[in-house]
Amino acid sequence: MSLRVAVQMDPLETINIAGDSTFALMLGAQARGHKLYHYLAQDLTYQDGRLYAGVHEVSVQAVAGNHFSLGSFSILDLGSDVDVVLMRQDPPFDLGYITATHLLERIHGETLVVNDPAAVRNAPEKVWVLDFARFMPPTMVTRSLGAAREFLAKHGDVVLKPLHGNAGKAVFKVSRDGANLSALMELFNATYREPHVLQAFVPEVSSGDKRIILVDGEFAGAVNRIPAVGDIRSNLALGGTAEGAELTDAEREICDALGPELKRRGLLFVGIDVIGGRWLTEINVTSPTGIVAVDKFNGTDTPALIWDAIERRLSDRR
Repeated sequence: MSLRVAVQMDPLETINIAGDSTFALMLGAQARGHKLYHYLAQDLTYQDGRLYAGVHEVSVQAVAGNHFSLGSFSILDLGSDVDVVLMRQDPPFDLGYITATHLLERIHGETLVVNDPAAVRNAPEKVWVLDFARFMPPTMVTRSLGAAREFLAKHGDVVLKPLHGNAGKAVFKVSRDGANLSALMELFNATYREPHVLQAFVPEVSSGDKRIILVDGEFAGAVNRIPAVGDIRSNLALGGTAEGAELTDAEREICDALGPELKRRGLLFVGIDVIGGRWLTEINVTSPTGIVAVDKFNGTDTPALIWDAIERRLSDRR
């Protein structure tokens, strides 16, 4: 089937096509004969019960520096003029992001939105994961310096990070002596209105932080991301390196536990992060990444799996 696909994402000129998952999805869609449209979240307009977006037709090609061509501009009714909306703008998961989910929720039952916007809104990466605390390292969510001190005293070295952060930004290791804990909590409390995440430090992170991709609740592939020397953050955009990876038994148990709930919620493309082969730290649903690296090391075609799942969902609705 030929689909009309509207991609809500960041400006195309800003992406790095060598590793961008959204670009890989667009290439996969185009190869299937689907028509692509591009727009920014700020281009959404709601009026008289309908949701519109100012879009450009777009074609893509895997040529760095010349990777897209914009076609004609039009205003589309996202409920009737397209078959699929890919909600792929990067965080921060702020009120702008949340508002976009509320607006896209208005076309539920008309157009398939991937991932489901209500599910995305209700499953922030570092909050929803708490439902699966049995797989997590010891974790605290707080703004209280006193509580943070008690947590540090109990668990030794800890990691402090923003509750709604992304891409490894503002992630700090605090040593068991707590020398910087007060200053960091003061900085975080002044910067963010929400509480913050403290987790017991998992030393195995030096051997990698595994990104595991699930498509419609099923395991699709994994890649191990190794931090750069002198860093605890393994994000590829921050200098981490990738290598192929298989799942441990504990990781398969995590996938089996998550899969049915992801499928039920309409979270069709999800990336989870696991350290040490058993410690789940995040469930990424807003704009998951990693499929380019996964496919490079495993010889797979994750965009094809995702489009197969999308087409099945649309077929089931008809």
